[in-house]
Amino acid sequence: MLIGYARVSTLDQNPQHQIDALNEAGCKKIFTEKISGASKKRQQLQEALDYMREGDTLVVWKLSRLARSLTQMINTVKDLEEREISLKVITQNIDTSTPEGRLFFHMNAAFDQFQREIIVENTKAGLKSARKNGRIGGRPAIMTDDKLRSAKAMLKDTENYPFISDIIKTLGIGRTTFYRHFPPEEIQKIRPES
Repeated sequence: MLIGYARVSTLDQNPQHQIDALNEAGCKKIFTEKISGASKKRQQLQEALDYMREGDTLVVWKLSRLARSLTQMINTVKDLEEREISLKVITQNIDTSTPEGRLFFHMNAAFDQFQREIIVENTKAGLKSARKNGRIGGRPAIMTDDKLRSAKAMLKDTENYPFISDIIKTLGIGRTTFYRHFPPEEIQKIRPES
């Protein structure tokens, strides 16, 4: 029996294209989860593995959906082999039920791991270079020093800015951002009568 496993890394990603491909491949049952591949505890994958019997085939859309590290991937495939369960990877045309498929699997897994390590290495080098040149990563701060000074002045000016929502609207920021910088106890110090 062909058993499918689909995984996306974050909640905002949609696994539907993987599910469609698994259905097209002839999977009789599909296990789906939204969790990072780096996470060691993947409940749906474990349920799929527990569900499978000797002679079954685990089908995944792409090798990276199965695991994020070479060790994790090889251990999973070794476990499948010991239980006489095959692995089929749709996009990379891997089928471990054949000697060629097993060889191709190991080569592909090694290349995937190598590619991830290169990406991590390049990202670290880029961040190090940026820090050396006085830049830091991440989004620019919404509350600049000018906005903080303006917000304090507006908080004191209860005549022109009687409501906090007026200040937030004028600054063009979100409520959460405003209250992160001006919690209620801070507002009380600046604007005692509120």
